[in-house]
Amino acid sequence: MRIRVLQVGPIGTNCYLLEDEHTNTAAVIDPGDEAGRILDTAKGDGVDIKLILLTHAHFDHTSGVPALHKALPEVPVYLHPGDAALLGSQVYPGLKCDSTPCNDGDVLHLGELDIEVLHTPGHTPGGVTFKAGDALFTGDTLFQGSMGRTDLPGGSYEVIMASLKRLGQLSGDYKVLPGHMGGSTLEQERAGNYYLREAMGG
Repeated sequence: MRIRVLQVGPIGTNCYLLEDEHTNTAAVIDPGDEAGRILDTAKGDGVDIKLILLTHAHFDHTSGVPALHKALPEVPVYLHPGDAALLGSQVYPGLKCDSTPCNDGDVLHLGELDIEVLHTPGHTPGGVTFKAGDALFTGDTLFQGSMGRTDLPGGSYEVIMASLKRLGQLSGDYKVLPGHMGGSTLEQERAGNYYLREAMGG
């Protein structure tokens, strides 16, 4: 398993290429912009994009979807129904293509990799975390030392607290790969993230 991160768009959203080197396939997670750059990176790595995965449907995580879909019309775009229902409303622009539902507990397959869907709402109603190997792609739920904002339409402080508690209670340690800023580990966040500690009752 190989992971590449590209900061894309006007606010430098983290877009990830999750690659299975055994089958030379890849998933694009949160293509917030710059579809051409994403495609060029995949080509340079010698991988074929098989999945487009959205942690949530805010514009800074989805703006590259239309161009990616145009280039790769057969590749499914996975989005939780909680956010799919809001497409076309404020801060949830349309994708200009159909999305495929992904729900809590679903397991998506990329080559030899299994990608588990964890529903982690609060930043948005349909926010998810993708768990693959030792990595958590947390979108705008869990950040290094912080958490996602809850003041936009569909956000809820109480709900994101429950999502943070769920992530904090996962057994073992994981790389935390968020939608913005730098990465971390779950152990580091358990120890030093005020919001995660509050969510876990400490």
